[in-house]
Amino acid sequence: MEMANYISQILRMQPLIICSWGFNSPVALKNGLRFKVSGFKFSGTVEILYNEGSDLFDIYFKNEQKVDVVNGCYIDMLVDVIDDKVEKVDNYKERVKKEYL
Repeated sequence: MEMANYISQILRMQPLIICSWGFNSPVALKNGLRFKVSGFKFSGTVEILYNEGSDLFDIYFKNEQKVDVVNGCYIDMLVDVIDDKVEKVDNYKERVKKEYL
């Protein structure tokens, strides 16, 4: 539970980005955090698991079609790595304007 709280604190440091993912339904895991997202590029479940052996994080992106894994992520890169997989598209600003304005 401590690791889930730690990860959650890191994510909450950038609330606008987290909100853009449609972040919801967080669940504490033994060594990490699971939550759902609904972004421009990916919708499904994200699991962030601490890997004690490497002292880094592994991130799993799961939906009905596939599972993608990013291994060996540093804590200060978690938000950027997840944002690239979930939300960031080439024409991001135009997509946001079209979707929300």
